[in-house]
Amino acid sequence: MNILTRECNKILVLSPHTDDAELGSGGSISRFIENNAIIHWVVFSSAEESLPADMARDTLTKEFMEVASSLGLGAENVDLHHFSVRKLAERRQDVLDILVSLRREFAPDMVIGPSLNDYHQDHAVVANEMIRAFKMSSSIICYELPWNQVSFESQLFIRLEDKHMESKLNMLKKYESQIHINRGYFTEDFIKGLGYTRGAQVGHKFAEAFEVVRWMI
Repeated sequence: MNILTRECNKILVLSPHTDDAELGSGGSISRFIENNAIIHWVVFSSAEESLPADMARDTLTKEFMEVASSLGLGAENVDLHHFSVRKLAERRQDVLDILVSLRREFAPDMVIGPSLNDYHQDHAVVANEMIRAFKMSSSIICYELPWNQVSFESQLFIRLEDKHMESKLNMLKKYESQIHINRGYFTEDFIKGLGYTRGAQVGHKFAEAFEVVRWMI
């Protein structure tokens, strides 16, 4: 992590919906925070329309804020927007405007967001606008969400210790709404299994893999 610590002190995390960044890069986020990186985390949709009818509309908002609080992130570290789920394409310019403002005001060294190979319509919008906004200013890496992807180029591996994996699992346990509706990729078996697989590729117990769009030193 030395090069990340030296060169990537300010990290912008982009999540199309609550839970995406935790699923794709939760262990790495935990490691960045441990290394005193300054994190700013943006969620574009609280996915209210995806919740079962008997759940409060702000359930995912509350669950995400519990995640942020558990990591020691305050209100100044997070932006939670409420664009309608699966309709970010209709708000593409708004997404870009938010990112351009963050480029000026936060000036991240590195941006972490969804892959250009992610087929979810909202994720594709965030990925494309992320590159438009930051391609000339910041390193850009993309997390994997295998259920949304046909292919993924694992060009960067961030090695994780047990404590980072436990932190990731604890983040995901905050999303009781998603566990309730049996999202298979929220299970400990899946999360650890992918971590073991990526770790085995780099001779470590656990890892997370990323695509590299830009790397600036």
